[in-house]
Amino acid sequence: MHRLIGLSIASYRVVIRPPEPIGYRYRTDSPVPTYQPSATVLRSRGTKRECESAVNSKRPVNLDLGKFHFPLPAITSILHRISGIIIFVGVAFLMYGLDLSLSGEDGFNRVNELLDSFLAKLIIWGILSALLYHLVAGIKHLLMDAGIGEELESGRLAAKATIAVSVVLIVLAGVWVWA
Repeated sequence: MHRLIGLSIASYRVVIRPPEPIGYRYRTDSPVPTYQPSATVLRSRGTKRECESAVNSKRPVNLDLGKFHFPLPAITSILHRISGIIIFVGVAFLMYGLDLSLSGEDGFNRVNELLDSFLAKLIIWGILSALLYHLVAGIKHLLMDAGIGEELESGRLAAKATIAVSVVLIVLAGVWVWA
């Protein structure tokens, strides 16, 4: 009755000790199950030389990012994420301008003067461009979630359509900002 019970769980052997007798209930060193690797885990570890040769075999020393050529759907997906970050940062500037313009007549006049500069128009056009691209790419992703355009060829076509529609909308936004 006082023998150890062994259970094999995954690749570890759990040793459970029987409960202590009643007289030892308040001991500070209460029994805790111990975990020991099984024989299969110990055999699969290998030697130090085997581990070093597995780590050092045919691995590139430096990754040359110029050698990677991403497909068009991957590029549009990456641009979708980047445009989301631009929108996130750009909203802070837009909210500052809104706060300043609503503070009073002087603030409104300062925002009007600021928006007449070339740099401010360029920033507004950049934020609008990011917003329009993010909108078009988001619609493409919604269609893909609905099961439309999930195949390889239709995914490439959807990526080309995303870029084409975005370019047209971005040019129209530029005409609107600088008109």
